Amino acid sequence: MVKVTVFYPNGPGAHFEMAYYCTKHMPLVQRLLGRAVKKIAVEEGLAGGAPGTAATYIAMGHLYFDSVEDFLQAWAPHAEEIVADVPKYTHVEPLIQISAVKL
Repeated sequence: MVKVTVFYPNGPGAHFEMAYYCTKHMPLVQRLLGRAVKKIAVEEGLAGGAPGTAATYIAMGHLYFDSVEDFLQAWAPHAEEIVADVPKYTHVEPLIQISAVKL
């Protein structure tokens, strides 16, 4: 199984509409990518590792697939529509990582 994580870095002036992300964007992504998506998860950054520090990421979205190929095949036809929705909830430039799930 692989996990595609979209990280939204935190920083001065970072803005993120979590309600929109959870109720509109992620359901859109799940609908467009269809049965290839096995599971989704969303995290909201609360704090950093040291007391009083800010979270490194304001939010993270996770999508689980059986393989990288399944992700790429599902993503390609819908990438433009999904990316076009990003300005509706943030101005932060997302970072993407694809990982192999080991546990």
